[in-house]
Amino acid sequence: MAQSSSPISGVAERYAHSLFELALESKSVAKVEADLGRFEALLDGSEDLRRLIESPVFAAEDQARAIAAVADKAKITGLVGNFLRVVAANRRLFAVPGMIAGFRKIAAEHRGEALAEVSSAHELTAAQVSELKAALKGVAGKDVSVAVTVDPSLLGGLVVRMGSRQIDTSLKTKLNSLKLALKEVG
Repeated sequence: MAQSSSPISGVAERYAHSLFELALESKSVAKVEADLGRFEALLDGSEDLRRLIESPVFAAEDQARAIAAVADKAKITGLVGNFLRVVAANRRLFAVPGMIAGFRKIAAEHRGEALAEVSSAHELTAAQVSELKAALKGVAGKDVSVAVTVDPSLLGGLVVRMGSRQIDTSLKTKLNSLKLALKEVG
């Protein structure tokens, strides 16, 4: 596997590998993945929580207390609860989104699946996710694990990232292309 030159990616990758090894050892990979997904949803839904993990202004003790309170309130316990506390104590909260993505990637590879990151303008139904997985399985040649995020700025359509491939069918991109084409004409 190629090493990234980004320090955030390196930190996130090391923590994700460590968490995966612990989860594998305790036979709780699925539970850890679900708990990480719940914490990621909290991050996506709270600008204050995102600011807490991204800002270097907060003291390590304050971040640790806040993360512990959030984890307790959300009932994120066990490996993920302890993991978040350790990450906060080590001043690595800024890399948590990368750690979650890294864990998902490692878990998908372990299961023999390809990982696809999908951005959608609106929440996808279970039937749409199922249809998307089937279409991506045809492209990848193996089962595909899908991580869906909602990005209303896309206006419509999807952006799918799978490995080094990206398929962008968003209305936002199409409108930007049209705008650029019109500028070239005029």
